[in-house]
Amino acid sequence: MDISFELYKVFYYVASTLSFSEASRQLYISQSAVSQSIKSLEQKLGHKLFTRNTKCVMLTPEGETLFRHVEPAVNLLVQGERQLIGTNTLETPLRIGASDTICRYFLVPYLQRFHKEFPQVTIKVTNATSIGCAELLEHHQIDFAFCNYPNSKLQLHTNYKTIFTFQDVFAANKKYFDFTEQKLSLFELHEYPILMLDKKSTTSEFLHSLFLQKSLNLNPEVELSSNDLLLDLARIGLGIAFVPDFVLQQRHEDLYPLQIKEKLPQRHLVLAYHPQIPSAAAKEFLNYFS
Repeated sequence: MDISFELYKVFYYVASTLSFSEASRQLYISQSAVSQSIKSLEQKLGHKLFTRNTKCVMLTPEGETLFRHVEPAVNLLVQGERQLIGTNTLETPLRIGASDTICRYFLVPYLQRFHKEFPQVTIKVTNATSIGCAELLEHHQIDFAFCNYPNSKLQLHTNYKTIFTFQDVFAANKKYFDFTEQKLSLFELHEYPILMLDKKSTTSEFLHSLFLQKSLNLNPEVELSSNDLLLDLARIGLGIAFVPDFVLQQRHEDLYPLQIKEKLPQRHLVLAYHPQIPSAAAKEFLNYFS
C-alpha cells in the first residue's frame, strides 16, 4: 500500500500525545495539516483511528492496534538517527530506566560519577518497574535498563550483565510479629498479612509463583510501588513485608528478617541493553560495568 512515512509520523505524534494541537507544535506544522494527514491515513487504511470531541482525543481499537506497530518503528528510526549523529561525540543524552529502589540503593553513585566525568552529557532517568524498564528498552526508548531478573519482559536478543545477586526476605517488626525463635513455612506465612509490590513488578511475579508452587493462592494485604513504603508499613505493624535484603540491611534496624523453612531462590540485578550500543555516551557508561 502506498502510504508515506510522513502520514505515519503524524499519526505517531497524535497517538502519543492524544492531542492534535500538541502534535502540531512538536511537528512544526499547522493543526489543519495534522488533521488532514490523519484523515488521509484513515481513508487509505479504511479505518477510523481516532474518536474526537471538544474535550479529548482517543484512539479507536484499530488506532491502538496500529500504534503498537508504529511506535517501535518510529523509535527505531530515531535511535538510528541518534546513533549516526552521536556515535563519535558525547552530545547524545544518556537514557536509563530503573525502579525507585534500584535508583536509590544502587544507581545514584554511578550517575554522580558519570556526571562528574562528562558534565556536558544530559542524563535522562525514567522511573519504572523492572518489567516496565524491560518494555521501554524493547521499544528503544532507553539505552539501558537496570532491572531485576528473572524478568518476563526481557527479550532473548537483549544483552545483559549481572551486577549483583540478592536474596528476598520477609521483614517484620517483632513488637507485632515476633517469630524470632522459630522458622515459618510459606503455608504458615500465608495466614498472616503480606505487604508486597504491586502486580506489575517482577517481585510480585516471583512471590506469587513461590506460593503457587505450594498450591497456595496469595492474597496480599497491601500492594504498593515502593519497597521503602512497604517497610514503613511493616514498622507500624500492618503486616510482613517482602523486600530485597539490601533494602532491609541499609536502613531499618527495628525490622528483622523472618526465618523461612523453604530456601528461596536468589535473584539478580542486571544491566540490560541492545547489542548495538547507540552512542558514545552510552559506551562510556557501559564501561563502568565491564
